[in-house]
Amino acid sequence: MEMQPFEHERRPSPRTITPLSTPAALGGMGLLRFPYHQDELRNLVRSALDEDEAFNDLTTIATVVSDRHARGQLVARAEGVLCGVPLAVEAFRQLDPKVTIRVDLEDGARLKRGSNILYLSGHARALLAAERVALNFMQRLSGIASLTARYVDAVRGTKAKILDTRKTTPGWRLLEKYAVRAGGGTNHRLNLSAAVLIKDNHLAAVDGDVGLAVRRAHDLAPAGTKIEVECDKFEQVGAAVEAGADIIMFDNMNPDEMARCVDLVGGRATTEASGGVSLQTVRAIAQAGVDWISVGALTHSAPALDLALDFE
Repeated sequence: MEMQPFEHERRPSPRTITPLSTPAALGGMGLLRFPYHQDELRNLVRSALDEDEAFNDLTTIATVVSDRHARGQLVARAEGVLCGVPLAVEAFRQLDPKVTIRVDLEDGARLKRGSNILYLSGHARALLAAERVALNFMQRLSGIASLTARYVDAVRGTKAKILDTRKTTPGWRLLEKYAVRAGGGTNHRLNLSAAVLIKDNHLAAVDGDVGLAVRRAHDLAPAGTKIEVECDKFEQVGAAVEAGADIIMFDNMNPDEMARCVDLVGGRATTEASGGVSLQTVRAIAQAGVDWISVGALTHSAPALDLALDFE
């Protein structure tokens, strides 16, 4: 027997239980804006529920009577930073439109072990069927936010900002970059059309001529497009500055080399460090004077944060 939302045909317009724009808890960033509108959020969550066959949960249908009511709390079992509350709320609400949800903490909140995040009261079948999808969203995104916050904390007191990269899960880029913001980080370019980033393979196509590559970018890119050059040699940095690059990336340089390059740039461009960045090295990199530090690990290697739904 397929499990459908209760009173499916008479379902009212959903109420936004948790706002999609909330004050950011970290970094003085103002509003932390969720990247999807309500309809997009609904469709995304429905797709995840359908993937999990949440409306045909055989175990729950076989073991839990249809009118059983349940209460539970979604809690943190580890310290970290919360992200993904709107997704979890939507997952539970799609299985039971009448579910009562109390949101105790919003995205961007610092979590302690045992922190209460959501309180839920509704049909037991619905809560059980939505549980895994809700947790999958929240654990992944909270893991990214938590790792980002560790990097942000590590460079506190310097001018360096922690940035993400395009090393994201296909289809999840908007969510994962949102999680970086929830952790106090800053987003690098969203996609290939958002800015020019001339890397080593691009330079190889013009025989290593940094100036030529930048001039071509200035001529062909839409007006106002930022132009960045990846440099792994001191000489390339000087050429990029002279060509008028907006951002210069120091690729896999040590902090002493970066400090020399920062002096050479002299404020004429934004400086970025990339490659070989870890929690052990990021402080020294920041102290070299760079403006940005991009860290692919924020999205490609963040461990899921341990969250759980505990029934009363």
